[in-house]
Amino acid sequence: MTAFRKASALAAALAAVAALALLAPPAGAATADFTIALPGATGTEGVAEGAGSTFYAGDLLTGDVYRGDVHQRTATKFVDAPAGRFATGMKADLRDHLLFVAGGPTGQGYAYSTVTGAPVASYSFATAPTFINDVALTDAGAWFTDSARSVLYFVPVRRGTPGASSTLQLSGPAAALGGAFNNNGIQATADGSRLLVAHTAQGAVNVVNPRTGASRAIRGLSVPNVDGILLEGRTLWVVRNNDNLVVKAQLSGDLRSGTVRRTITTSLFETPTTLALSGGHLVVANAKFDTGFPPTATHYEVVVIDR
Repeated sequence: MTAFRKASALAAALAAVAALALLAPPAGAATADFTIALPGATGTEGVAEGAGSTFYAGDLLTGDVYRGDVHQRTATKFVDAPAGRFATGMKADLRDHLLFVAGGPTGQGYAYSTVTGAPVASYSFATAPTFINDVALTDAGAWFTDSARSVLYFVPVRRGTPGASSTLQLSGPAAALGGAFNNNGIQATADGSRLLVAHTAQGAVNVVNPRTGASRAIRGLSVPNVDGILLEGRTLWVVRNNDNLVVKAQLSGDLRSGTVRRTITTSLFETPTTLALSGGHLVVANAKFDTGFPPTATHYEVVVIDR
C-alpha cells in the first residue's frame, strides 16, 4: 500500500471513530429517567431499598406492597395486606428479613416477611389525630414518625423478631406542631446514635437524640415541602414533594450544618414523596397528590433517576 493510500485509510478510520464517538453517550453520562409501573395500584407513597436491584413500593390506600427490580424494570404485588391498612413510608431490614411499613391515618405500623410477604407483626401506635408517616432502621430496630404528634415510636428487633413498641417524647424544634404535616421522613446515622427527621411545616431537617428526644435544626439547610429523606454517609437526599424536586445536600461531619449541592427534577415527577437507592439508582415514589388526596390518577409508578 502506498503512503498516500495508508494516509487515506487512516483518515477514513479516524473519521469513523469520530462519528461513533458523537453517537455514543460520553463516559459516565446519565441514562434517561424512566418509570416502573405498579400494576393495579390505587396510589403510592413509600418506597424502600431491597437486596441488589430490588425495591419495594406501597399501595397507599390498600396497604399492599409491590416488589420490583430496577434492572428488569418490572414490579408485581408482593404483600396482599389485610383490609383496612394503609402504606406510607417503609424500610426493609435485610438482615432480619423484615419489611417495616408505616400505616398513615390508621395510627398503625406493620412488619412483613421479605421472604414470603406474610404479615409478621402489627402495632397500634396512636388514635386520631395521627399520621404514621415514615420509618428508619438502626441495628436495634425501627423508628416511626407521626406527623400529627410530637413523638417517635420505636419497635425493637431481637434475633429477627419485632418486640413491643415504645414512645419517645420529643423536645426542641422537632416537637413543633405548626402544620398539617410536621415530622415526616426519617433516617438514622450508621451507628444509630442520631436520627435525622424531616419537618414539613418548618421546611427543615432536625437531628434527634434517640435516647432523650432532644432535637436541634441542621443550620443552613432550607428544604421547603420536605417529605422523604435518604442519608448516605454525609450526603442527604431530600424529596420536596409539591415542588417536584429531589435535592442533594452535603452535611457537615457533626451534622450541625448542611448545604444544598444539587437539585434534580424530571418531567416524570408528579408530586414525589419518598426515595430509596436500588441498583445504583434513585427510586422515587410518584404519589400524584396533585390529583387530590386521596389521589385519583388512573395508574401509579415509581420514577428511576440517576444519582
